[in-house]
Amino acid sequence: MLRGEELYSGKAKSVYRCERDDALILKFRDDTSAFDGEKMESLDRKGVVNNKFNAFIMQHLESQGVKTHFLELLSDDEALVRKLEMFPIECVVRNIASGSMTRRLGIEDGTDLAPPTFEFFLKNDALHDPMINEYHIESFGWADADAVAFMKARTFEVNKILGKLFADANMILVDFKLEFGRQGETLYLGDEFTPDGCRIWDAKTREKLDKDRFRKGLGGVVEAYEQVAARLGLQL
Repeated sequence: MLRGEELYSGKAKSVYRCERDDALILKFRDDTSAFDGEKMESLDRKGVVNNKFNAFIMQHLESQGVKTHFLELLSDDEALVRKLEMFPIECVVRNIASGSMTRRLGIEDGTDLAPPTFEFFLKNDALHDPMINEYHIESFGWADADAVAFMKARTFEVNKILGKLFADANMILVDFKLEFGRQGETLYLGDEFTPDGCRIWDAKTREKLDKDRFRKGLGGVVEAYEQVAARLGLQL
């Protein structure tokens, strides 16, 4: 599959045209960022690890009936994905309070949330991804009511599927974000699912095994990602 024109370059991924009009090439780079790009670094092997991790998770979700944009791995750091019209919305489920929730609401880090909470955020780095609700989404035309309901229901479904996957490997899926898009009349899970966009803790020690290691300067970021992959049975 020949890689064509670069269409978009984000903080850790680049998107390219390809030979298919209905598909794109997603390239995972070694770049790592936090705090809306204020902290940036290149971490060796991270692109390869995230590409293969994402493929593993997307294929697992597909096996459980969740439609995703993932089509196939093209190389160590590239994947072929469906070309979607993405909604500018992040869907976040939190099983345990951590990160921005604890700062916003004054909740102790590590507080179990029963039931899990759900939040929408506008995908806009310049505005620091502000929290929004269904009324904002419909009023500003970011998605219609049916799409909003779909994204919310599907995010909770993913939480059940992946929560069990990680729990079976003695890990806790603390929280995560998902993004969705449309191709024709069909809605798909898009973007990625990697330790860059979720929090994963060891079930016994609650050691952080995700990008919080980068945010907090704990080191061993890629090594932690590789440990998560190995526990899930993924050979990198």
